[in-house]
Amino acid sequence: MKTQNLKQLFKATALALFISSSMPTFAAPTDQVIAVVGDRAILKSDLIQGMAEAAHQLQAQKKEVPPAQFLQRQILNQLIIQNAQLEQVKRYGLKIEEKTLNDAVLKVANQSGSSSLEAFQQKLDAMAPGTYEGLRNRISDDLLIQRLRQQQVMSRIKISDQDVENFLKSPEGQAAVGSQAHVIHVRISGENATELENTAKQIKAELNNSNDVKALEQKFSNDQVKVEGADMGFRPLSDIPAELSARVSTLNAGQTTDLIKAQDGIHILKLLERKGNEQKALVTQYETRHILIKPTEVVSPENAKQSIESIFNRLKAGGDFATLAATYSSDPGSARDGGSLGWVSPGMMVPEFDKVMQSIPTGEISQPFETQFGWHILQVQDVRKQDMTAEYQKRMARQILGERQFDSELDSWLRELRANTYVEIKDKSLDDTNNQAK
Repeated sequence: MKTQNLKQLFKATALALFISSSMPTFAAPTDQVIAVVGDRAILKSDLIQGMAEAAHQLQAQKKEVPPAQFLQRQILNQLIIQNAQLEQVKRYGLKIEEKTLNDAVLKVANQSGSSSLEAFQQKLDAMAPGTYEGLRNRISDDLLIQRLRQQQVMSRIKISDQDVENFLKSPEGQAAVGSQAHVIHVRISGENATELENTAKQIKAELNNSNDVKALEQKFSNDQVKVEGADMGFRPLSDIPAELSARVSTLNAGQTTDLIKAQDGIHILKLLERKGNEQKALVTQYETRHILIKPTEVVSPENAKQSIESIFNRLKAGGDFATLAATYSSDPGSARDGGSLGWVSPGMMVPEFDKVMQSIPTGEISQPFETQFGWHILQVQDVRKQDMTAEYQKRMARQILGERQFDSELDSWLRELRANTYVEIKDKSLDDTNNQAK
């Protein structure tokens, strides 16, 4: 088995092993530390367990299990990387919310045929006491490592406005946003290569002034050369073969491609017209202003609530919203503009704020409500439908470009993490462990 394939296998979460089989948990009677990673220890039983799980999964996939010495070094390296990441989790104080963890465990439970966490716990602990707790801890570690990677790796990814623009102009970008092209396609086929190319050059010249493919077929087809033309109409670039769509995406209306030589002849494409996806992203936006009272070291949550209620009563008595926002709001950015947040799209604010913003009638002042930032009063001054197609396309481009860079940045980050983490391998037979990060 190739090393890279084995690495890809080890990337998979160990959770699958619990739902695909009843793998035993190995615990050596006389366990020993085989490696130290920062303040964490890797036990011999950890290595044995990891090797058993990897071998089991390879066998289930009908793949060859590599030699034991090679496998143990790969597994040890994965355990070192995992523990190095968990050291970082501890350093940054990352936590997983109980609900998030329960949802993740329940998803595994459902996949294994259990409808509840209680039933799943009974099922696993019947195999061996403590199995459920062990699985839950492993899921928690998985989620924490995922969160760590998102924070650390995403901060390394840099995508400029020019990168986004270039991507949206590329064939891949055009296909991704649903751009459509009205194209004429001509194929010239025959046995004589020289005659074929000469005819193709003539047809390309004719296409500069004509879109009549039937006339071109009649004019240039003969015993040695067959000309077939078709008006393909408007179709998404994603529906055109990648090699051809790449040629079309660089054309301006009225231009033809160079001769495209293929096994079935020579192809020529002419772009008649281009248009974007007709489906617009129309979003309801709210012109919103708010007043925020935020608890601080000197303002208790109770005092913050009392303050916002006092301001609300003054507003109901005819107080000026902009003046009160400028005077009392804890949001300095909007306070300078009388509390104005400008035009706000759903999803831009925290859920509690979104819910009030989308439910309150235009012009009315909301009751005080609480979010993670403090106590708010808001007012929606106007509502509009806004075409956000361009913004959504740019956001999608950034997401695609970010995903494209993620793996390479993750690889670099893991290598740096491995190099900068204190690692001591106690078992001298494993001293030549492959130190590659992934």
